Amino acid sequence: MFHPTSDTFMPRIIDAHQDIAYNIYSFGRDYRQSAAVTRAREASTRIPELQNGQSTLGWPEYQQAQLAVIFATLFVLPRKYKTNESERVDFATLEEAHRLTRAQMDIYNRLTDESPDQFTLVKNLPSLAKVLNAWEGDPTAAHPVGLVLSMEGAEGVSGPAELEEWWEQGVRLIGPVWAGTRYCGGTYEGGRFTSEGFRLLENMANLGYTLDIAHMKEEPALQALDRYSGAIIASHANARALLKEDPTQRHLTDTVIRNLVERGGIIGVVPFNRFLLSGWKNTDPREQVTLEMVVDHIDHICQIAGDALHVGLGTDYDGGFGWPAIPLELNTIADLPKLAQPLTTHGYSPEEIEAIFSGNWQRLLEHNLPA
Repeated sequence: MFHPTSDTFMPRIIDAHQDIAYNIYSFGRDYRQSAAVTRAREASTRIPELQNGQSTLGWPEYQQAQLAVIFATLFVLPRKYKTNESERVDFATLEEAHRLTRAQMDIYNRLTDESPDQFTLVKNLPSLAKVLNAWEGDPTAAHPVGLVLSMEGAEGVSGPAELEEWWEQGVRLIGPVWAGTRYCGGTYEGGRFTSEGFRLLENMANLGYTLDIAHMKEEPALQALDRYSGAIIASHANARALLKEDPTQRHLTDTVIRNLVERGGIIGVVPFNRFLLSGWKNTDPREQVTLEMVVDHIDHICQIAGDALHVGLGTDYDGGFGWPAIPLELNTIADLPKLAQPLTTHGYSPEEIEAIFSGNWQRLLEHNLPA
């Protein structure tokens, strides 16, 4: 049997969900530096406690993992769900949501303008090709990481007509909901799509946005799968069937998975302990959650799909959690390639592992980014 090692088999990675601007805005984190530097700087602060763990991200770790492209979020938090004073992206009005979303857009523009050798915005096919071609060279050389901008919760959109402006600025994916919005129900509240939500979907499709159904409850997710004419994904969600509890209906039912596969969609599995073992807490032994459990969710999706073409990775790092709330084998994002070994043990071929690590997300981008 083929056994991948760091010397013989290390496919590049595309991660479909990281909350980079949220962390920069809320905690002043500098992801041009290593996770170790961030951890050392925050050691005497309350940030690890407030953020439910230590940082797992940094540009050096991206290089070690060969993480070439990230779907980087614009995320705003309804104030009623704010849990501590460090969450500075909270809003009570739509005007505040709009301002905070703009501020995060500015963060990505500054990051890529000031450090183009480390980060670059991916807005179209030429910019994607430039990033991926750079990673085809010397794997030990430094490469810029491509950022595809994704809106997590569309409350920052003042109205459906404003979508064209966000498109011009580089946003390519939109998840209409996080907790629950005027568009549809989400993790904490609400239900079916509203009339305004359907207008949002129509305008999104006309412009070419990819729709992200992560955080949707089953009913609006199925509505979106039935109504949306463009590309659809679930950037960061696991299989509800493998979890003993899912009180917020955060994860995907087999029905949603099946319908998403039929639409050609892709699901980003989340390597977060509480999304792998219901009720897991930071005080619980880390040995309880391993990469084998990540493979279980990947395999569940593949069994429904009948192939490995509809699943990828969507880590959600550092989105409200960090180390130690990640599987035992992981310390930072640099360790994500370790997932190749248990996938191989479960019978996945190198070609299938490459598809899971990056190929499926790359196909989505190549089919949907503008020329």
